[in-house]
Parts: sequence; structure tokens; C-alpha cells
Amino acid sequence: MVATPGAGKTTFALTAIRRALLARQARRFVVVVPTQHLKTQWAHAAEELDLHLDPDWSAGFGTLPSDVHGVAVTYQQVAANPGSLRALVPGALVVLDEVHHAGESRAWGDGVRFAFEPAARRLSLSGTPFRSDQNTIPFVRYVGDLAQPDYEYGYGEALRDRGVVRPVYFPRIKGHMEWTAPGGLDYAATFDDPLTRELANQRLRTALDGEGDWLASVLAQAHAQLVHLRASDPRAAGLVIAMDQAHARAISQILAERVGAGAVVATSDEAEASRKIGAFAAGNMPWIVAVRMVSEGVDIPRLRVGVYATNTVTDLFFRQAVGRLVRWVGRAQRQAAYMFIPDDARLRAFAAGIAEQRRHNLRRQMDADGSGEDESRRRSADQQAADPAEAAAEGDGQLSLFTAISAVPLDDQGRRFDGVRIYEDPEGIPDLVGSPTASSAGEGSHEAGDPRLPLLAEAAGGGVTTVPLPGPDPTLVTAGKRTSSALARRRQLRELNSAVVGDLVHVTGKAHATLNAELNRRIGIRRISEATVRQLERRLELAKSLLRRI
Repeated sequence: MVATPGAGKTTFALTAIRRALLARQARRFVVVVPTQHLKTQWAHAAEELDLHLDPDWSAGFGTLPSDVHGVAVTYQQVAANPGSLRALVPGALVVLDEVHHAGESRAWGDGVRFAFEPAARRLSLSGTPFRSDQNTIPFVRYVGDLAQPDYEYGYGEALRDRGVVRPVYFPRIKGHMEWTAPGGLDYAATFDDPLTRELANQRLRTALDGEGDWLASVLAQAHAQLVHLRASDPRAAGLVIAMDQAHARAISQILAERVGAGAVVATSDEAEASRKIGAFAAGNMPWIVAVRMVSEGVDIPRLRVGVYATNTVTDLFFRQAVGRLVRWVGRAQRQAAYMFIPDDARLRAFAAGIAEQRRHNLRRQMDADGSGEDESRRRSADQQAADPAEAAAEGDGQLSLFTAISAVPLDDQGRRFDGVRIYEDPEGIPDLVGSPTASSAGEGSHEAGDPRLPLLAEAAGGGVTTVPLPGPDPTLVTAGKRTSSALARRRQLRELNSAVVGDLVHVTGKAHATLNAELNRRIGIRRISEATVRQLERRLELAKSLLRRI
């Protein structure tokens, strides 16, 4: 199944799993995901349907506890030990989430095929089912060279159905950049100037430099938009996609110093990255800055503003990043999202592909109400400006040798600007701070005299403005409630069992292996990884009673 990000692939898959288990069409299930964080996210989502999914399972665990319905593993785990999973999947339903990752290398694809061929049923899911290489995706049917989904549900269809995904708009920011290329030559160009692919990559990298004015100004504009949205949606949040870990930390500093906004930084080098993302999703912080941790699959429904501040320029990555902003939440009628992008022709082309689906479906809805106009008179300005050249450049390998000199934002007349005016599509972006059409959408719209407007002008000009943020949402799922879940209880009991055995080792002088084997024998299990929650509780009480007797 191919479905647009935000359409509810996880809920669909878990519903299918639940039905299969109840109908005895499967005895257990296995979920395969691209990242460690997504294992925990799937486990929490499964709990909402009373399904117990173990994200901590590994090949050495053996059989599953009887009170666990399934396990979550990564594609990397499958490739490392496909045989252990092959033994687990007869009679199982296997979900391959973002299955296009299985084609990333021959080892991954071969591992997935070997491990899951014996499965009773397989459900493959993807939001972006295409690859830039020639590797085939296991268990996907091809006609010629094209992958054929059994069912497809696109962004345009989800917009048409309403209440599924948000319409996303793309404010584009012009700029004038100066830099020294690796060869020693100095260059100066705006985003309107035609350049070779190599120089276009250098120009984009210059715009995104943390020391330049361009990025600071864009972040200030995006934050002003977020503050505006939070007036009616108090938990609305923003995401910045950064180039690398150092860049992410620099962006967090800009947000703190230029607009007084706190930001969570989640980078893959941090052991606590998944915990940070989970806490941000459930919390009230306004911004999260990430490199690739939040680009695909991660579910943070309150994200409504994004800044594309990375030099990764591929259609796949761009769609994944935009997909983080589209999930519909609650019953509010207006939930537009905004991805601020450099006015680079390649990014403009990617945005046009998404925007055209948005416009086509929104116009069709208006026409059904008798208020639309002739679509032929409203061709997208994004499409008119799109560069037909190759739109998949990651950036030149020599970029580490170049030097960014300056980067400043420009208005649509080519003049430097420090105010609230944003270069945008002539059709207008509804409810955009500083836009002539801002008051037309009705979602917390402000008038020209809104006291929030000076915030952006001051921030863009270098002043520090502290933005008051709303307090925590009392309806939020609290940490206390979360710890009562089966997943959290199992983890807690395993840790407590380990700690008490450590105390017994210290007091008795016996080896860990000896004590663990004795406790397991008396509870009736072979290893602690196979214990149910009830058996873990009994084992802990037994270990504590032994400790008290000594």
C-alpha cells in the first residue's frame, strides 16, 4: 500500500493486524521499520489498540513471552540476522514499514526476502515508494521497471476527503549570496541567477550558513508565523531540518538569541535522541531542530511550521520532510501548514509538485460550492518558475573547502528587507504573517495593527524578543499515565530484576549467570526475555525475598 504521509498508515496496519489475530489468520506479528525511534513509536501506537509489541526484542531473546503479540525490528537488524526472524515468522503477519528502505543495499534486500518469505501474510507500506538507484524492493510487483502498488492513496486524494491531511504552503525566500569557491574564486549571486549545479549547491550552502543574515531572518519569519498559529492552536510547533549536527546546534542558538525561542535538538549521535523526540511530541516546546531524525515516519502531529535549512536536494527527502507537517489533528476546520524554503529553483520544482495537488483539489471543492473560478487562469507561479534541470543534487563533495562570505534576504523587488514581507506565490498564501492575504483565511487572522507584527521586524533586525508561550496542555498524556503501559511496565520490571540480581551478586558472591538461572528455574522460564509481565513481577518478588533472608 502506498499512502501519503499523514494518511494513517500505522493505524491502518494495526487495524489489519488486530483483525487478523482475532480471525486467527495469524498467531503473531512482526513490524520492520527504518529507525530505532520508530520501533518505540509503533509500540506506543499498538497499545492504543490493545496490542502488545516489544520494541526491545533481539535475535538472542528466543521465543516471545505469551503476553506479547509481536516484535518491532529495524531493517538493519533483519540484515544482520535474517535466520532468527525466519524462524519466528511462520504463521505471522509481517508489516514492512517504508518498504523502499529494503532496497538500499543487496544485503538488506536479500535479508528481508530470506527472513519473511515464510510469513503467513505480508503488508508492505510506503509513503514515498521510489528510489534513485536501480535496486528492486522485495515483495513488490514490477511491470517493466515500475513498481506497482496494490492500493494507492495520494496527497491529492487525502485533501479531497478532508480531515485527513493539511494543505501545505511554501513561502519562498529570495536572497543574495557571496562566497569563495574551493578553487579560490569569489562569486556573488541571487537565487534568480542561473548557475551550474556545482555553483547552485555552493549558493544554497552559503544561504544556509549559520553566520549569515539570510538564515536568521528566515528563522525569525518562521517563528513569527508559529507564534501567530499558536494564538488559536496553543500546541502548534515548528521543525527545522538542518544540514548536520553542528548546524543544528547553531540554529538552536539563533532561535534562542534572535527571537527568544526554546528548541529541542535531536541528532543521531545522541543516545537520548528518541526520548527527546517523544518528549517533544507530547510536550509544549515550540521548536525541534533535527538533521535526519525527523525526516521520515516520525509522528509529531502538532508540527505546523517547517524550515527547510538543509542542502539535501532530492525530491524524496523533500517530500519526507514536508510529510512531517501534514497530519490532521482534532476537528479544527483550518489547519494549514507552512514550509519555508530557499527560493532555489530545484526546491521550487519539488514544492510545485506538491502544491499542484493541493490547488487542484481545493479548487474542485470551491467549484462544487459554486465559488470557484476558471482553473486555466490560475496556473501555478511555482510551476512557471520551476527549473527543468536535474533536481537531485546532494551538494558537491568539495563544499567543505569553500567559504561563505555573506547571505542576505531580498524582497520580491530584489532589495534587502528586514521586515515582515515574504516573497510568495501571486495566488497568495492564506493566513501568512506579513502577507496581503493573511486576514482572508479566518484562522486567528490579524489586522494590520496586530501587536505581534513588530516582533518579526525587531527579530529580523537583530534584536532579541522573548515570546510568551502558553502553558502546558492539561489534557496531555502525562508521564505517569505512560509508565502504566504494558511496554513501560515490562521495561521497568526487567531493569528492577537486573538491579536486584546485582545486589544478590554483591551479597552472596555468586555469579550473575548462576543467580539468573536459579531465578528463571523457580519461575518456570528459560530466560528473562521470554517472561510475561506477571512472571517478571513474580521473579522480582522472589529475588527480593531471597535478599531479605540474607
